[in-house]
Amino acid sequence: MDLRKLADVYKDELLNGVLPFWLRHSIDAECGGYFSCLNRDGSVYDTDKFIWLQGRQVWLFSMLYNNMEQRPEWLDCALGGGAFLKRYGHDGQYNWYFSVDRQGRPLVEPYNIFSYTFATMAFGQLSRATNNSEYTDIALKSFHNILARTDNPKGRWDKAHPGTRDLKNFALPMILCNLALEIEYLLDSQVLLSLMNTCIHEVMEVFYRPELGGIIVENVTTDGALSDTFDGRLVNPGHAIEAMWFIMDLGKRLNRPDLIEKAVEITLTMLEYGWDAEYEGIFYYKDRLGYPPQQLEWDQKLWWVHMETLISLLKGYTLTGSEACLQWFERVHDYTWSHFKDTEYPEWFGYLNRRGEVLLPLKGGKWKGCFHVPRGLYQCWKTIKTLAS
Repeated sequence: MDLRKLADVYKDELLNGVLPFWLRHSIDAECGGYFSCLNRDGSVYDTDKFIWLQGRQVWLFSMLYNNMEQRPEWLDCALGGGAFLKRYGHDGQYNWYFSVDRQGRPLVEPYNIFSYTFATMAFGQLSRATNNSEYTDIALKSFHNILARTDNPKGRWDKAHPGTRDLKNFALPMILCNLALEIEYLLDSQVLLSLMNTCIHEVMEVFYRPELGGIIVENVTTDGALSDTFDGRLVNPGHAIEAMWFIMDLGKRLNRPDLIEKAVEITLTMLEYGWDAEYEGIFYYKDRLGYPPQQLEWDQKLWWVHMETLISLLKGYTLTGSEACLQWFERVHDYTWSHFKDTEYPEWFGYLNRRGEVLLPLKGGKWKGCFHVPRGLYQCWKTIKTLAS
């Protein structure tokens, strides 16, 4: 495998395919913010705006401006989205709505904690790009709102009846692993260290279950026990694998090779557990006891699952020299590029059926935006470049 050529493949796809697609089609020049519901050719099919996707796109272009190249069009794109979020995205106290209409009028209440996490990431990177203290303030206030809701992420919008089956979910501690390093420069060192250690504990000691063969489950009871229910049996291989490159980054930051080794081990375990031996690709969901999953889309193959797996495998190989990571990377790379990349139009497909056929031709929607594909291409390019040198 020629690493320099491979690095160029990822970089070229990012700079000359995916980013121009979003710059050309997603910017709402009339009302501000971004369209995320884009057809295969980039045409808009719905104008509602989802706050977590708005935040992700602000973050993406700010991050690239800060870390890759200071292109004015990248900063302009991020600033436009930031202005829309600042004006319309929250209730005035930085409780971030889930969605608004094209003009910015609220549609769905601030129940989703990931609107908060990606707003924090967005304004954290935007503050770095601009040295604007107002963006710093927004990032910190949003971050403190997240911390205030860690025990009840959905707040008063939680539909579950309290006291009967109280579960906690893997997604928040997982994303906080990444968020901690994203806004490290804004946090007091003791607050940062406490947050990192708490997240590592939750991911690696609560949701990681050695007694189940070393897999990560999506939900446990509030006291950390397994639950023999639909939610308690749920496994999301892509979520677990994505979390492992966050853990690898934390292991590198904290100089903990033991943590990195464990994250690599879990990555390989979850990939083998989630891999479809018949049609290839990674299942979206599984039931840890082998029962029919509650999610009817369980056997779909999703873009983000495969992009995040590529990142984790590359980081694992770079940090530990694991040959298993390299072999799996080549296999997942071949599947991902041959199935998700659209050879006729820019950007990638998001949803395949189990056989690997395109299920929906959209390039963006309520759940897919300008995030996993470009972030994955950037992370892979950067890691392969390091390997090559």
